Amino acid sequence: MAQSLPSIVSGEGGLSRYLEEIRRFPMLQPEEEYMLAKRYAEHSDTTAAHKLVTSHLRLVAKIAMGYRGYGLPIGEVISEGNVGLMQAVKKFEPERGFRLATYAMWWIKASIQEYILRSWSLVKMGTTANQKRLFFNLRKVKSKIQALDDGDLNPEQVQEIATRLNVSKEEVVSMNRRLSGDASLNAPIRASEGESGEWQDWLVDEHSNQEEMLVEQDELENRRSMLAGALSVLNDRERRIFEARRLADDPMTLEELSAEFDISRERVRQIEVRAFEKVQDAVKAAAKRQMQALRTVEASPAH
Repeated sequence: MAQSLPSIVSGEGGLSRYLEEIRRFPMLQPEEEYMLAKRYAEHSDTTAAHKLVTSHLRLVAKIAMGYRGYGLPIGEVISEGNVGLMQAVKKFEPERGFRLATYAMWWIKASIQEYILRSWSLVKMGTTANQKRLFFNLRKVKSKIQALDDGDLNPEQVQEIATRLNVSKEEVVSMNRRLSGDASLNAPIRASEGESGEWQDWLVDEHSNQEEMLVEQDELENRRSMLAGALSVLNDRERRIFEARRLADDPMTLEELSAEFDISRERVRQIEVRAFEKVQDAVKAAAKRQMQALRTVEASPAH
């Protein structure tokens, strides 16, 4: 994929020229797509990969247009989507029997959403699946319930949005304020008692103290280490399904994985359950070994 792709020139008309340029790349027939994918997978044929990528640039542009409401340059959004497309081409397995577009859509959306979460605000956005869903769907839900785009929500609106998106009311209020844009810490603010000052005067540090943070960090690292070790008991297919279903911030559906592996959704579910059981057993065994090692150290006479 060393060959260059069309780029969006900044300025008036840049997007239109880009869309016109990518329309010139022909759509591929299933047989042609299959042969190109095989050539790239088996021979690392970069010309074949380039054709696969360019034939799907319109798909990326279409998906990227759905993310125009976040105030980011559309050219950069499309470029990030193209990165996701190239990753999909690298990992695509044509013998599975489904089209590249079906497989690539998840990679394109994931790449764009990660870019938005990294770049949209100076304040770090949430990283859990529910928080990401809140971030990407808050405007849509506000529009459905006819809530104003700017300003705070009333309690009834907060409750309805929290229920619809399966998050807490506090998360809805916090995310809505973040979506109003990054505010200066020196912005003037007036308290309910009539006192005035700057925004930074009213900020409260709610973090744990340093000792608690170190303990939590050590515990988190220990859990990550045990999980990484536990994943080694899985074969490639089990690991892929387990990570896509249980560890991803935006889990893949059974249908998506059934298409990827050319097996039934029920079979995917069975593999997921079995993989979870194997990981669970491996984690328990690792924890037991740690406890035994700790007891051995504690029982050893001091020198």
